[in-house]
Amino acid sequence: MSHKLKIERLHTVKEVTGLSRRTIYLRIKNGEFPKPISLGGRAVGWLEYDIQKWLRQQVELSREVE
Repeated sequence: MSHKLKIERLHTVKEVTGLSRRTIYLRIKNGEFPKPISLGGRAVGWLEYDIQKWLRQQVELSREVE
């Protein structure tokens, strides 16, 4: 893995993606969004790389439709 590992918490993931908490967890359940990783206790986060990859995929999918 050549990229740095950085964890993003939910508030940042919501801000970056523009999705609500409910939509993020619904998409995770449906296999349409990266799963979070456990940070211990009830804390979770997402790898920044996974979120950026998902965003790039959304851009590509939206451009295929045009």
